[in-house]
Amino acid sequence: MTDQTWNPLLREQLAWQWTNQLRDRLDGLTDDEYFWEPVPGCWSVRPRGTGATPVQAGSGAMTIDFAMPEPDPPPFTTIAWRLGHVIVGVLAVRNAAHFGRAPTDYQSFEYAPTAAAALAQLDTEYATWLAGVESLGETGLARPCGEAEGPHAERPLAALVLHINRELIHHLAEVCLLRDLHLHTYQQTRREAS
Repeated sequence: MTDQTWNPLLREQLAWQWTNQLRDRLDGLTDDEYFWEPVPGCWSVRPRGTGATPVQAGSGAMTIDFAMPEPDPPPFTTIAWRLGHVIVGVLAVRNAAHFGRAPTDYQSFEYAPTAAAALAQLDTEYATWLAGVESLGETGLARPCGEAEGPHAERPLAALVLHINRELIHHLAEVCLLRDLHLHTYQQTRREAS
């Protein structure tokens, strides 16, 4: 197996999930679903000045709820929050650190005010990530991550790619599940009440 090329395999792992399990399930995401708070005290993306958490991060009209350190147990998060986390913390920050995207972080990012805008941000960051991983080739995967990855600086970029794959699959599956819950509980309850 010494002639195996790992870069296509790492990209295909994520691309297969994205294409066959995740992205189509996000199509048609409504603003109602995006902001739905299934339990009290959810963290979400909110209009500036309306959050109740110690930190409301973001540079635009919308902010994302945070607290440092994170409460124990952590609060339940909305689809908006989960997509914000994936778009910024999982993808955009890494795209900036490793693939030439303009620098960003939770504080400076402009969070989406609608589900459609969030999905457009997600698509952009995902495409940048996948193209960036491809640009690494085989030798780039072995290169250390560097200081952008803090205590993981000496780990190979391949380890970061695997981590991002896990994060995307995990969090986007959660978003799909929340859509299912919205459909089968919240919407069902509203129909029965009418």
